[in-house]
Amino acid sequence: MKKKIYELINKNLVFIKFIYGLIILNVITLILESYKELRASFSDYFYYFEVFSVIVFSIEYLLRLWTSDLHKTYKGPPLKKRLKFVFSTLGLIDLIAILPFYLPFIFPFDLRILRILRLFRLLRIFKLGRYSKSLNTLISVLKSTKSELAITGLVAFILLVLSSTIMYYFENEVQPEKFASIGHSFWWAIATLTTVGYGDVYPITAMGKVMSGIIALIGIGFIALPTGIISSAFIEKVQENKKKINSYICPKCGTEVNR
Repeated sequence: MKKKIYELINKNLVFIKFIYGLIILNVITLILESYKELRASFSDYFYYFEVFSVIVFSIEYLLRLWTSDLHKTYKGPPLKKRLKFVFSTLGLIDLIAILPFYLPFIFPFDLRILRILRLFRLLRIFKLGRYSKSLNTLISVLKSTKSELAITGLVAFILLVLSSTIMYYFENEVQPEKFASIGHSFWWAIATLTTVGYGDVYPITAMGKVMSGIIALIGIGFIALPTGIISSAFIEKVQENKKKINSYICPKCGTEVNR
């Protein structure tokens, strides 16, 4: 019985397509709910669909938890395997997909917290990663480049601090309301280093303009770093997947042969 359910929720195409479609409908519903007119006219339908979705996702989560001891990648006794599933990335996503619905029944929240909890419904879209090869490839790429991206993130933070500090000392006297502190200057530094440049905050002193130009040029080169890291790793991963598809292991000699 357990094995049949495991096969159903992990390999049955009809079930997978049903969950896939339900996730997409949840995202569409969340968007439609943001329109005041639609929310007023179809609030009951939105609520009933949410209840239906939570029931389905809850049953799916419980079934996955129950059958997680059959998962080949989990090692150890059944309880340990179930704990590994609960704290795995996909397990946590499955839990977050349903938990916000139940929390208000357990703990009293004000309206602001309830709005944040409703926002968590959007995270259901990450459940697609269980079924989408493209998303799995992207996640694999991000995992393989996490050390390089961490270094890039550290460099970005250092550049933001330096840029904010420099512009604060150059612009604070002439624009005390816009560059009131180094913290206030962070907005300008982020907009400039990411080459967005909204134009709501900009330097007016000569040295401020010179430094702003230098920082903007640094930003152009810096933004290319994480893009290059991810794109090169992504291309490498795609080529690796294609190689696996176009090759097989010879049953006689055990060597890999390209088709």
